[in-house]
Amino acid sequence: MSHTPAESADSAAPAFRSEVTVELVKHAAGDSDVLWAARVSTAGEQSLEELQKDPERSKGLINYLMRDRHGSPFEHNSMTFFISAPIFVFREFMRHRVGWSYNEESGRYRQLQPVFYVPATDRKLVQQGRPGKYEFVEGTEAQHELTTRVMEDSYRQAYEAYQEMLAAGVAREVARSVLPVGLFSSMYATCNARSLMHFLGLRTQHEQAKVPSFPQREIEMVGEQMEAHWAKLMPLTYAAFNANGRVAP
Repeated sequence: MSHTPAESADSAAPAFRSEVTVELVKHAAGDSDVLWAARVSTAGEQSLEELQKDPERSKGLINYLMRDRHGSPFEHNSMTFFISAPIFVFREFMRHRVGWSYNEESGRYRQLQPVFYVPATDRKLVQQGRPGKYEFVEGTEAQHELTTRVMEDSYRQAYEAYQEMLAAGVAREVARSVLPVGLFSSMYATCNARSLMHFLGLRTQHEQAKVPSFPQREIEMVGEQMEAHWAKLMPLTYAAFNANGRVAP
């Protein structure tokens, strides 16, 4: 569901959406960045010649670095993403601290817009099993209808309380306390290929993964979009990551 931010809290009506969005806003990232960084150990300043060469000639080196976990050459690049997702996704996201920088919109300094997360009908709702061995399975139509109704009702009540406090002159940083973690937020996240690979190894499921992961679906949705952007920027590095079990070097 698309949403156009309202101009003021008085005119804003809650909107509900199930999709997250990831935009690559800037980057300095390519397979050649891995090569010149790696070859400085043996070629010194001559490693800069790799910038003018076709990285395809050296995809074996990239695979070797990935396979034997020589990780530092994968850090000499940068990607900045603009991400729109529920707050609970960002709270998981920010557990990834090494090689990441974040700036998120602030409920202290701006009035938060009423856009809230509701799971799509293909989102598995039911958890079965014990911790460490559980799985998620499809919910019934009744469970999906209940989830949507209860979440939307709760969101509306929370945002009405937020508006009431703002209208009474209560500070934004206080009034925001009533808003739920299903509220959409936005942030810039900057990383390098090595830190992104570590993130993807933990926050996505993939048939080529050597180590299984069990991420929450909503952060996996973000990871899948970031992965698609990165795969286009560094295709040789991406291929080596998959070929070697999706384990960060």
